[in-house]
Amino acid sequence: MILETAFISITPGREEEFIAAVTKFGMPILQQATGFESVRIQRGIERNSTILLILEWQTLEDHTVGFRQGPLFAQWREVISPFFAQAPEVEHWHLSSPTN
Repeated sequence: MILETAFISITPGREEEFIAAVTKFGMPILQQATGFESVRIQRGIERNSTILLILEWQTLEDHTVGFRQGPLFAQWREVISPFFAQAPEVEHWHLSSPTN
């Protein structure tokens, strides 16, 4: 399992509209993707127009190859990109267990 994080700067005043679009139109697209597990939407406090999307994928390749290079990615970007104030910052993370 891996995490994808996307920091997205949204055009000010369109944050709620973005969240609604992801929830209503984006989720059904993501749910069709092989290896997609979940998505969480977090809105910034200090930077109110910044959204953090946290997505779980079974493998890195499920996201970078299967999704990003397939037809669902164009549909996903069509839903979310009209709200961008600038290009998202996307990173991938290994999931690890906490240690004591």
